[in-house]
Amino acid sequence: MRRTMKILCSKAEILNGVNIASKAVPAKSTMPILECIIIQVTDNTIKFITNDMELGIETMISGTIIEAGSVAVNAKIFSDIIRKLPDNDVNIETDASYMLTIQCEKSVFTIAGKSSEEFPALPKIEKRDALVLSQFSLKEIIRQTVFSISDNESNKIMTGELFEISGTEFKAVTLDGHRISIRKISLKEEYKATKVIVPGKTLLEISKILSGEAEEEVHIYFTDRHILFEFSSTIVLSRLIEGEYYKINQMFSGDHETKFTINRKVFLDCIDRATLLIKESEKKPIILGINDTVLELKINSTIGSMNEDIDIIKEGKDILIGFNPKFLIEALRVIDDEEVTIYMTNPKAPCFIRNQEETYIYLILPVNFASAR
Repeated sequence: MRRTMKILCSKAEILNGVNIASKAVPAKSTMPILECIIIQVTDNTIKFITNDMELGIETMISGTIIEAGSVAVNAKIFSDIIRKLPDNDVNIETDASYMLTIQCEKSVFTIAGKSSEEFPALPKIEKRDALVLSQFSLKEIIRQTVFSISDNESNKIMTGELFEISGTEFKAVTLDGHRISIRKISLKEEYKATKVIVPGKTLLEISKILSGEAEEEVHIYFTDRHILFEFSSTIVLSRLIEGEYYKINQMFSGDHETKFTINRKVFLDCIDRATLLIKESEKKPIILGINDTVLELKINSTIGSMNEDIDIIKEGKDILIGFNPKFLIEALRVIDDEEVTIYMTNPKAPCFIRNQEETYIYLILPVNFASAR
């Protein structure tokens, strides 16, 4: 690739490309080249490429190509400069020693770049048997499950999300030792059985890039070690987490002693109010008393106490049970139904929030509340 390079692009176009590519730039690295964005210009494409060795991103931007070439430039410095430029066309060129000149209106920056040759290229993935989803579906699935991924690096499997494809069903599963989130969607065609564990970090970054449009598609490709997402003008390549995912089916029992239906928003708002009385350090549970037609919610903390009743439709036994309010809030927030049905067995067994079709299932472990009463 030639050392010199010259392009002309709008600030908005460059900034959009930088914002996407920067998601795979490590904050600090023992390999300084990884802290760079590669600007790669051929006769007909302008690409920004980044790679932190776990996650790699390649995104195309539109602009006028005056001279093809490539350069590595510190991602943070380049991004900060572009952000502060006037909203106009930006001229970017390099000389034979990789000095980068960025000009917009009367503002001219000159910064040191470097050769892109030592930058680790993204692994080449053979694109076969793409799983096709709408950007809306993928963004929603991530939103509805990613919150229950563990951030404890000592258990790598829990920091990922299971993607399981079986026939025409796509299932996503996350768990963190206290709860499990499951979402299922129907696919338009049949696919071969696939099970992979995708890093939570990858999915969080992808969800920020996805437009979420129902008409826009994402093509997903799998290999033994990688997953490739291709959408709009962007490719996101991620390593998979190796290992066997947990056998979660045995955690789900069809038995329940208590079942009740409640207005989701009313329940969510009530729990939200209760958390006003909980200090971050206290970890106080909320206590739910399920009676014939009423759910009584109680909280008792060093700040004060709260008591509120919510109408419910109940089948089965009365039950008194405690929960970490955060876990209930996070599950209820991502359910779109007006009413939710909750299944319980006893004060020490997990509760399930699920719909009739089981397109979503949220399992939450209760907590001991003896000291909180």
